[in-house]
Amino acid sequence: MYVSQLLNYPVKSCKGNQLSEMEIDSFGPKWDRRWMLVDSDDRFVTQRQIAEMGQIGVSVSSEDVCFDYQSEHIELSLIEAQGHKDERLVTVWQDQVKGNRIDHPVNDWLSEKLEKKVQLVYMPLETVRQVDPEYAQLGERVGFADGFPFLIISEASVEFLSEKVGYALDVQRFRPNIVISGCDTFAEDKWQQIQIGEIVFDLVKPCSRCVIPTIDLVTGQKQPEVMRAMLMYRKQGNKVMMGQNALHRGEGVIQVAQEVKILG
Repeated sequence: MYVSQLLNYPVKSCKGNQLSEMEIDSFGPKWDRRWMLVDSDDRFVTQRQIAEMGQIGVSVSSEDVCFDYQSEHIELSLIEAQGHKDERLVTVWQDQVKGNRIDHPVNDWLSEKLEKKVQLVYMPLETVRQVDPEYAQLGERVGFADGFPFLIISEASVEFLSEKVGYALDVQRFRPNIVISGCDTFAEDKWQQIQIGEIVFDLVKPCSRCVIPTIDLVTGQKQPEVMRAMLMYRKQGNKVMMGQNALHRGEGVIQVAQEVKILG
């Protein structure tokens, strides 16, 4: 088994980036979901409300952050993109945390593209958003992702669902960070711990899926047949599960094509 794709998503619910190598820090993949859009009530906004978010690209370099949508783009320096401290809290699911607000024309640009007033916020290094203690130790944190630093999925699982739907599904619909090839369909359901390079990952919880995997990455249109297929083949209780949420042990770098070892 080996790593076939690595991805990060700098802004929650916006387009992901394919990486040849991934730097891993205390949050998880570097820059992964360190930014988020909030509404006028300081509550998170995702593709669940605005499907077009998935068509907004975001790239992060050592100097700047660039947003693009269709043929338009806007840039801000990395310093500007880290915003300024604000005592107001922002809400992501049931968590309320401090998020630096960013004072830049990017807010108006994003609001125009999404046809909704939004504010870009950044999670600073000092913020500790605790991962659910039912699955994690005290002090293990996550950025603005739904709940865990990593999502791991196999190519075989996505290919299986593609066959049932009747057309190829891009793995990015499922918003994984690590995609693994060379294993059986849904083999990841059975893994408890794997190792890639020097980094160990604990697979702690199946990922419950919402409407986002049904959204076409190009058109932004919902394709309900994808949910029907997941309900038929991946229903567990009253939820549908696809991929595994994971925690990482240690920091470092992993790369595409590296071997994946099953430890448990």
